[in-house]
Amino acid sequence: MSGTTQRNGQPSPDQLSIARLVPQGSRVLDLGCGNGALLAYLIRERGCSGYGVEIDDANVQACVARGVNVIQFNLEDGLALFGDNSFDVVLQIDTLQHLRNAEVMLVETARVGRIGIVAFPNFGHWPNRLAVLRGRMPVTKVLPYQWYDTPNIRVGTLCDFAALASQNRLRILDSFGLQDGQEIRFWPNARASRAVFKLQRA
Repeated sequence: MSGTTQRNGQPSPDQLSIARLVPQGSRVLDLGCGNGALLAYLIRERGCSGYGVEIDDANVQACVARGVNVIQFNLEDGLALFGDNSFDVVLQIDTLQHLRNAEVMLVETARVGRIGIVAFPNFGHWPNRLAVLRGRMPVTKVLPYQWYDTPNIRVGTLCDFAALASQNRLRILDSFGLQDGQEIRFWPNARASRAVFKLQRA
């Protein structure tokens, strides 16, 4: 998963904005790493190391082709494979909304990584609100599916996620919205198509 890469296989503008949150030289675990473009960028440009986790066969092959270390397993099975603070940073980019065990995986992200970075489509973005007011489910660049064929089984907003983090005793170190690669910090819950949170265990 890990966000939407560009057609040339390079990280998208949103992914590049998220990459800036990852300290140089970090040991990274990318949950739902997709084709590995983001992790490959972090290794190449920010001196990081680490692993991706992915279940899709084609994405696993793409990671291998990029030289990205990838572990193939289902995130619904949890992260018992990894000890506490095994990584400096754990990424969940466009992964959380696909998981049935989303709350558990959020807590596990903060357990396995000293820092967790989570990003997901922001259902509070104003075009989504407008679509619902018109009686339709939104279809946008970040939420491109029709209601009947979407892989997203969760929808949430920046405010929803902040409440969930507090409920699970997670400290939010930074949060903002993203719109076409640009950080949105003023009224992001309405103005941004993607939510981004940097967090750790309290």
